[in-house]
Amino acid sequence: MPDTIERVLAGQERGSWIRLRTLTMLRWGAIFGQVSALLVAQYVYQLQLEFGLAYFVVGISLAGNLIAGVVFPESKRLTEVENLLLVLFDLLQLSLLLYLTGGLNNPFSVLIMGPVTVSAVALTLRSLIFIGATAIVSVTVLARYHMPLLYHDGSELEILPIFLFGSWLAIVIGVIFLGIYSRWIASEMHAMSDALTAAKMALAREQKLTDLGGVVAAAAHELGTPLATIKLTSAELMEELDDRPELQEDARLIREQADRCRDILRSMGRAGKDDLHLRQAPLSAVLREAAEPHATRGKTIHFDEDDGPGQEGPGQEGPQPAILRRPEVIHGLRNLVQNAVDFARTSIWVEAEWSETRILVRITDDGLGYSPSVIGRIGDPFMRRRRSQRDLRQRPEYEGMGLGLFIAKTLLERTGAELSFANGSDETTGPQPPGARTGAIVEVTWPRSKIDARDGENAVKIGKNQPIEI
Repeated sequence: MPDTIERVLAGQERGSWIRLRTLTMLRWGAIFGQVSALLVAQYVYQLQLEFGLAYFVVGISLAGNLIAGVVFPESKRLTEVENLLLVLFDLLQLSLLLYLTGGLNNPFSVLIMGPVTVSAVALTLRSLIFIGATAIVSVTVLARYHMPLLYHDGSELEILPIFLFGSWLAIVIGVIFLGIYSRWIASEMHAMSDALTAAKMALAREQKLTDLGGVVAAAAHELGTPLATIKLTSAELMEELDDRPELQEDARLIREQADRCRDILRSMGRAGKDDLHLRQAPLSAVLREAAEPHATRGKTIHFDEDDGPGQEGPGQEGPQPAILRRPEVIHGLRNLVQNAVDFARTSIWVEAEWSETRILVRITDDGLGYSPSVIGRIGDPFMRRRRSQRDLRQRPEYEGMGLGLFIAKTLLERTGAELSFANGSDETTGPQPPGARTGAIVEVTWPRSKIDARDGENAVKIGKNQPIEI
């Protein structure tokens, strides 16, 4: 994956997603509200304030909006620094306006939490801390230093000191709470959005590979007859040209090249197994296909579904089912097998069970299992945790974020599956011998009607293959 995509998925460039137009529209709303408040204070309540300076401060924001609209296009995306400077400007402008209108005696002082909330959603943690600290300093200064709020008869409107302290404390707590709360919620939403994007990319890649395999299989099928004809004809020519060695050599070359074409088509079609035009396959074939890329990574993968298509085994009712060979199923199971291979000591077991109502796939390994600190959060995207020394010794190169399991869980659930995660043994029981099923256990369970390719609403109709649209 390119570095740019990785940074976007990690949220490192999210600060550059906001348009200048968005912030200017918010500022227009703030300007309208500030002017309205000043007009009401001046003409309705007849307060004695420094209205000239107050309108001047509002005019600075208005001028900034007008200049931004003229100099920059509406579609301009702001950088992290530009976003920080604009939010900081709005915070300082509001603080100066509050200084001119009574400080914390002004009930609109609670609006100082607005820029903090915006920075929590749009900016990095470092910028959020800076904006939050600036807001707290501004509120503290405004509690002590501000121009008096005078009534029309010259009397000062001032709340009691205890209420002034309560207002200061409420705003400070609000800044901290809203900053943390907004940041937390935004991070959860961004993580889920990024992970879903990654899942869509993985599914699109698997779909392209599936379609490519179908094209290769179709080409191999269509070219099989002409290549066989060329090979047969060239063999007959070789027999008839015994007395003309130079022409016989040409016929031999034609036969060799026909064999070469056959081998190339066969090797290209390996990823597609038999015939990718078929949208169904036996359950065992799908499981083996999903595990195939990890079969040569030094761990032994055991398949416990070898009872044959017409036989029954433990946990198996009736003949082995044929299931829909969907990219979501293959890629999801492949990610689960990959995770098992990553953490197994020597062996992985892939088991299949079925009945008239359900199909179950269980993937087990002989590793150390899931850590108790994360087993309740498995499947969450970008899940990070502090790794123990045991983990570092086992897999010093591993820097997983839980994205693979999230993609597997998301894709399989799209097909109607339910996933459960558990451990084969408890860490407190001590070390277990290699080869025992003591590691992580993942069970994938489908209602049979959701994935059965022979019976029910999802049954694949057998008929003439349709041309692949490219």
